Amino acid sequence: MTQHFIKNIDFSKALSMETLVQYTEGQVVSRTLTQGKSLSITLFAFAEGEEISAHSSSGDALVYLLDGEAEITIGEEKFSLKKGETIVMPAGVPHALLAVKKFKMILTVVFTQ
Repeated sequence: MTQHFIKNIDFSKALSMETLVQYTEGQVVSRTLTQGKSLSITLFAFAEGEEISAHSSSGDALVYLLDGEAEITIGEEKFSLKKGETIVMPAGVPHALLAVKKFKMILTVVFTQ
């Protein structure tokens, strides 16, 4: 049997990332695709008004919006992102996410080994 490093997704099938996680009113929904010592990839769907409060990570985190509109705070600076835009939240810098409108994102975090 072959060992797989990616989970919770069909293999050898063309898929739309946006459809792999669904909006749920009043919630932040996530689907982890991989999580290891050096890499984490997770899909998120935020209902409008939902947020993840300020925190920091030991890895650089790249956010790519698949749908909607988000306000992302990095340190003291706020950024407005829309579908198709991306931003990197550097390791060790506090960051927060707010759903200005419902949004979906793919979060890729790269850690040192």
